[in-house]
Amino acid sequence: MAQRANARKKLTTYHATMIVTRTEEWCVDAASEEEALALLEAGEGHRCDTGAAEHVELGEMHTSH
Repeated sequence: MAQRANARKKLTTYHATMIVTRTEEWCVDAASEEEALALLEAGEGHRCDTGAAEHVELGEMHTSH
Protein backbone atom coordinates (compact mmCIF):
# COMPACT_ATOMS: atom_id res chain seq x y z
CA MET A 1 0.00 0.00 0.00
CA ALA A 2 2.88 2.37 0.77
CA GLN A 3 4.35 1.63 -2.69
CA ARG A 4 1.07 2.67 -4.31
CA ALA A 5 1.09 5.98 -2.39
CA ASN A 6 4.71 6.63 -3.43
CA ALA A 7 3.85 5.89 -7.07
CA ARG A 8 1.25 8.69 -7.00
CA LYS A 9 3.65 11.36 -5.70
CA LYS A 10 3.94 14.26 -8.12
CA LEU A 11 7.56 14.75 -9.13
CA THR A 12 8.97 18.15 -9.99
CA THR A 13 11.89 18.77 -12.33
CA TYR A 14 14.58 20.95 -10.79
CA HIS A 15 17.15 22.81 -12.88
CA ALA A 16 20.66 23.72 -11.82
CA THR A 17 23.84 25.10 -13.29
CA MET A 18 26.62 22.57 -12.87
CA ILE A 19 30.34 23.31 -13.10
CA VAL A 20 32.01 20.36 -14.82
CA THR A 21 35.74 19.97 -15.28
CA ARG A 22 36.91 17.22 -17.59
CA THR A 23 39.90 16.19 -19.60
CA GLU A 24 39.64 15.92 -23.38
CA GLU A 25 42.02 14.59 -25.99
CA TRP A 26 42.63 17.00 -28.87
CA CYS A 27 44.43 16.29 -32.17
CA VAL A 28 46.10 18.59 -34.68
CA ASP A 29 48.16 17.94 -37.81
CA ALA A 30 51.54 19.65 -37.64
CA ALA A 31 55.11 19.32 -38.96
CA SER A 32 56.65 19.33 -35.46
CA GLU A 33 55.80 19.12 -31.78
CA GLU A 34 56.46 22.84 -31.42
CA GLU A 35 54.07 23.67 -34.25
CA ALA A 36 51.45 21.34 -32.77
CA LEU A 37 51.77 23.07 -29.39
CA ALA A 38 51.42 26.51 -30.98
CA LEU A 39 48.37 25.43 -32.97
CA LEU A 40 46.66 23.84 -29.97
CA GLU A 41 47.36 26.90 -27.80
CA ALA A 42 45.76 29.02 -30.56
CA GLY A 43 42.60 26.89 -30.40
CA GLU A 44 43.28 24.94 -33.57
CA GLY A 45 42.75 21.20 -33.93
CA HIS A 46 39.77 19.07 -33.08
CA ARG A 47 38.54 16.98 -30.19
CA CYS A 48 39.49 13.31 -30.63
CA ASP A 49 37.82 12.07 -27.44
CA THR A 50 35.26 13.80 -25.24
CA GLY A 51 37.01 12.56 -22.10
CA ALA A 52 35.50 11.95 -18.71
CA ALA A 53 34.25 14.23 -15.97
CA GLU A 54 36.98 14.86 -13.43
CA HIS A 55 35.00 17.07 -11.06
CA VAL A 56 31.35 18.10 -10.80
CA GLU A 57 30.13 20.89 -8.55
CA LEU A 58 26.71 22.48 -8.08
CA GLY A 59 26.94 26.07 -9.25
CA GLU A 60 23.37 27.32 -8.70
CA MET A 61 19.86 25.96 -8.26
CA HIS A 62 17.26 27.67 -10.44
CA THR A 63 13.73 28.27 -9.22
CA SER A 64 10.71 28.91 -11.40
CA HIS A 65 8.27 30.85 -9.22
